[in-house]
Amino acid sequence: QVQLVESGGGLVQAGGSLRLSCAASGRTFSSYAMGWFRQAPGKEREFVAAISWSGINTYYADPVKGRFTISRDNAKNLVYLQMNSLKPEDTAVYYCNAKRRPFAIATMPKADFDSWGQGTQVTVSS
Repeated sequence: QVQLVESGGGLVQAGGSLRLSCAASGRTFSSYAMGWFRQAPGKEREFVAAISWSGINTYYADPVKGRFTISRDNAKNLVYLQMNSLKPEDTAVYYCNAKRRPFAIATMPKADFDSWGQGTQVTVSS
């Protein structure tokens, strides 16, 4: 199992950009599909984006399509979420998580996870 630490959140004005990072420990990072999720105050955690172990395939939730880009660097054990054209409704705590392959990333929105990290806060002001 990989250990994950999210970073890169902050306060940004609407229309701005942020890049989140998720650092993974362990030598088997490339064996995992990765996903980003978010949880706004008073709401359930929701899926944002997923990427296959190779980085070739990606999958996005409708609200972020065309604005967010997920990517990974397996040599550095990192996964990124580039967020552009941010909106106030993107305000949330953002989390990453992992699923060992074989794993179909289209099923990431419904996946169960044993644990979550502390996440990183993203606040978008209007």
